[in-house]
Formats: sequence, C-alpha cells, structure tokens
Amino acid sequence: MSGAVQVLAPCPGRVVAMSDVPDPVFAEEMVGPGVAIEPEPGRTTVVSPIAGKVVKVLPHAFVVLGDGVGVLVHLGINTVRLEGEGFEILATQGSEVAAGDPMITWDPSSLPPRAGGQDVSPIVPVVLMDAPKGSVASDAIGGSVAAGDVLFATA
Repeated sequence: MSGAVQVLAPCPGRVVAMSDVPDPVFAEEMVGPGVAIEPEPGRTTVVSPIAGKVVKVLPHAFVVLGDGVGVLVHLGINTVRLEGEGFEILATQGSEVAAGDPMITWDPSSLPPRAGGQDVSPIVPVVLMDAPKGSVASDAIGGSVAAGDVLFATA
C-alpha cells in the first residue's frame, strides 16, 4: 500500500465491528479486516468508499482498487442467492470512480429473511482486501454514519 487512504462509508447506518457480522468468512477476517454497517431501511444508493478503478461489480458486491488499496463492499449476507433481484448496478466494471460516486441502488429493508435455504442479513461489510487480520481500527464503531463519512484510514 502507498500512503494512508481514507475509506468512506458507502451507505448510511450504524457501524459495527467486523466480528459482529453473521458470516464467519467476514467475522474472522478471512477476506480482510474492516468494519460493517447495519444499513438504514429504505431504498438507498451505495457509493464508492474510495477513488479508483472498479475491478469487480456484481449486483450484491463491488471492489474498487485505488492508490494501492482494494476495498470490497458486500451488500448483505447471502444476498448472492437473490441473483440480483432488488439491486440496480449503477457503475461499470473497469471504469474509474471518485470516492462517493454511485455504485448500486438497493433497499436493505426489502430483503427476504431467507434465500436458497440460507439466512439473509442486510449488514454491509466494508473490507480492506489483502491487509493483515486485525489491521483496521475505526473510531466509527458503535456510532452512526452518513454515506461519505470516514469509516477508517489505512496505515
């Protein structure tokens, strides 16, 4: 990684520790460290947490790579099983985005409780990819954020 990068909240809600995410892949930081957001109900536009290149965009998740840092935003747990229903992709894979640019629109309060035999949660992990486990600290945990507020900064 190059210099410190501020990672912004991609959506409004209450910030929780990654260990509170109801999925061991995220809770145990297997993908990477970070924090999660319990999103506010209602239709909302999720924005890019950093400036950079959209290296992957799916209906329920996206990755932006910028300044040597990769950030994964995953909209809900087990939402891949919804096969895109309820999500509108606004960004283009391979394009350059600014922090705060619109990425995906969804309504976390409209998710079904289960899909494909799995429990669905609206929680949004924001993951710093390829970073050591436990390397993200955030003063935002326990508080509420608006989209665009600083969640954490890289070391």
